Amino acid sequence: MTGATRELAMFPLGSVLFPGMPLQLRVFEPRYIAMLSSVLKETEQEFGVVLIERGSEVGGGDTRFGVGTVARIVSVEQSEGFIVLLATGGARFEVVRWLQDDPFPRAEVRELAPVEIDESTPSEVNEAEAAVRATISRATEFVEVPWPADIELSSDLAQRIWQVAGIAPLNTMDQHALLRSRSASELLSRLVEDVQGADILFAAGWGSDLQDGDDLPE
Repeated sequence: MTGATRELAMFPLGSVLFPGMPLQLRVFEPRYIAMLSSVLKETEQEFGVVLIERGSEVGGGDTRFGVGTVARIVSVEQSEGFIVLLATGGARFEVVRWLQDDPFPRAEVRELAPVEIDESTPSEVNEAEAAVRATISRATEFVEVPWPADIELSSDLAQRIWQVAGIAPLNTMDQHALLRSRSASELLSRLVEDVQGADILFAAGWGSDLQDGDDLPE
């Protein structure tokens, strides 16, 4: 964890963004249009994404979790009545303190250190990836999933770790717990445990219970 803090525009969502994963948003609320206008003027063109603990994405007044991911803007397209925003997950952060939401949510954040990687990480990633892809294959028999079982992932180990977690058909609370991991071993062992549990539910025909918010975030 680094000691330095910085102010970051924030976009609380009903979904979790992992490092290395894409994020597509339909932006239509005035506060987030104002946020986007401000962010696009900056050199880095970044904002923070945190999971909403209680409340909804629209209207404000929500309660938010304190660990999130920096989103780096890739493209912005104007559509009728809204803006389509594509971003990619970057570094993780913790919220030091929330600032006033006017004119849009902001927070003082501190970047979290990358997950610790050791000599066992490559084999652990392979095991987790096999489990995740098998669970996705099972899930497609019962529910619509956002990622195909044969999706190609990054060859970069640090990025692949998070992408394996990102494509797993898990609920948002399980995803948020993974996001808080300190080491690759902790993340991957929990991921295997979570997807094995999910696979049991899918096999029993209860997989729809896991789908708690797969609509495109707005």
